[in-house]
Amino acid sequence: MAGINPFLTLTPEVYAYLVEHGHNADPIRRELAEETARLGAISSLQISPEQGTFMAILARAIGARSAVEVGTFTGYSALCVAQALAPDGRMLCCDLSEEWTSIARRYWIKAGVADKITLRIGPAAETLRALPATEQFDFGFIDADKPGYRTYYEEILKRMRSNGLILFDNVLWSGRVAVPSDRDESTLAIREINDFIARDRRVEAVMLPVGDGLTIVRKR
Repeated sequence: MAGINPFLTLTPEVYAYLVEHGHNADPIRRELAEETARLGAISSLQISPEQGTFMAILARAIGARSAVEVGTFTGYSALCVAQALAPDGRMLCCDLSEEWTSIARRYWIKAGVADKITLRIGPAAETLRALPATEQFDFGFIDADKPGYRTYYEEILKRMRSNGLILFDNVLWSGRVAVPSDRDESTLAIREINDFIARDRRVEAVMLPVGDGLTIVRKR
């Protein structure tokens, strides 16, 4: 319709409506989100409920049986994906923190998905490089240190099956990627991976304004 702005302003009221009208009410996920929120400012590292649901739908839609995640924090995103995997599915989670992932372990057990998840504590690049060349994933999620994104991408992509999906979080970085004067290390790293993926002919990609920006890559 003429005169209608095609760019939606996501007010708190519109966002609440959005969350209420998706299947975002899993009680264990909600309990985990509430415990994470009590941690204070660091809780902003957790993805939003609608992003978790979106990721789970994608994993189910491609019939994912194996997944990998870089950056687990308190385990919300891993919980969403693990719940969506096939009954005999498996997921590798990479993180540096025993403290935060100890919370994750409790909720994975409560949700009945702990047997699907292998948690590796240590530098994710080392964990991924140590995987056999024959290791193959259907689904990947990268949400960790931004300068490491390119390394994580390459290590996961070569182990991703054709038509598998890799998701990147924080690709809009609160809008800072579009501010040329912002030269922060993480901002530069996100711009670099965004530019690289936009030119990468090995994949098909789309960037969406979900959460803090989510890029979805399909391996050709």
